[in-house]
Order: sequence, then C-alpha cells, then structure tokens
Amino acid sequence: MTDETKIRVMIAEDQNLVRLGICSLLELSERIEVVGQVEDGSQVLDGIREYKPDVLLIDIRMPKMTGIDALKAMSEAGCSVPSIILTTFDDSQLVLEGIQAGAKGYLLKDVSLGSLVDAIETVHAGRTLVQPAITERILKGLSSMEPRFDNSIEPDTLSEKEIEVLRLMAGGFSNREISRTIHKSEGTVKNQVSSILEKLGVRDRTQAVLRAINLGLL
Repeated sequence: MTDETKIRVMIAEDQNLVRLGICSLLELSERIEVVGQVEDGSQVLDGIREYKPDVLLIDIRMPKMTGIDALKAMSEAGCSVPSIILTTFDDSQLVLEGIQAGAKGYLLKDVSLGSLVDAIETVHAGRTLVQPAITERILKGLSSMEPRFDNSIEPDTLSEKEIEVLRLMAGGFSNREISRTIHKSEGTVKNQVSSILEKLGVRDRTQAVLRAINLGLL
C-alpha cells in the first residue's frame, strides 16, 4: 500500500508514553500513517491545519482543553475531520457527550490493533462506531437516566436514508450541515428528522440518539 492510499491519522493525547504507544501500535499497520501528534485539546485545530489528517484520535481528559471541548471547537470552526475518542474512561455520560460533540467513534485504550484500525477505516468511510463493550455500559446507564424507553414497543422501521441522517444527528451535525453532507435541501432534512423522531417515539434529537443506541441502530 502506498502512502497516498493510507489513512492519515493525528493523535491528541497529553500523556507522552500513551501517545507514543498508540503511534507505535498504528505504525504496525500498513493501512495507517500517523502524520501528527499534539499534547492538548487546545492544539487540535492548529494541528489539523498543519498535518491535514483524515482521522483524529483524541483523548477526553487533557489539562488545558478537554477532548469534548476540542470537538466542539472543531464543529464551531467548520472542521469536518472524523474523530474517534480513545480513552480509559468508560463513563456512559461521557460517551453521549462525545457523540453529541461530534465524535464519530468511541473506543477504550485497551482496544486491539485490529479493532482500532477497523474503527479508523469505519469513521473514515463516513460511518459511526461505538465499541460494543461501551454500548453495553451505555444501555446499563440508561436504566437510571431520563428518558426511559419502553423496549416492549417496537418503533417503526427507519429507511436507509433516515439511518444516514440519524448517524449525522448523533455526530452533532445541524440540519444545515446534514443537508450539505447528503446533498438534500434543508427542508427535506427537517422533514426526515421529524419522521425519525416520530418513528422512534421521542421528542428531540438527544432522545433520538439515546433511543437509537438503545435499539442498536448506532
């Protein structure tokens, strides 16, 4: 595989040994090229401009700016680099905050090289990925969170296009951003979002994401 066909990855991680370890691990893959490293969320935007990665691996807890705040800053700046939160923390609320802030994937740092490479390829292809072990923890956490869903009630089936819109909703994209991504009018997207909410039996976008995770749609 040539350098031109490899997926360019940037790592944002404040612990030197962890960052170098992830870098060394990814260098074992012929499909990945680590093009840059930064030590804090506050350096992410400048790093993206400098290194031009295809995918960002980002830690949650960093000293000056957290990974979640960095993702929000990326969204505000119109930066669309697909991002995977890679962390030791498996708090279900952090998972949801990360997804809502724009993360396309969420993995624990004990993930295998194969799973990490697969995750990078998944988000690079425009899809969303949450590690199954984390999904289980989210579902357990939902039992004590609002809203609570009645799993005995089967929602109406979502179309493939609605699933695509739902994934973008989970990534924190606005209707306008979704319309640009799928090349449909903002009005069409608004109607699709309304249809998704109705089919899932929820009242807002956050509940739709929670419900979708609950149902295994994301």
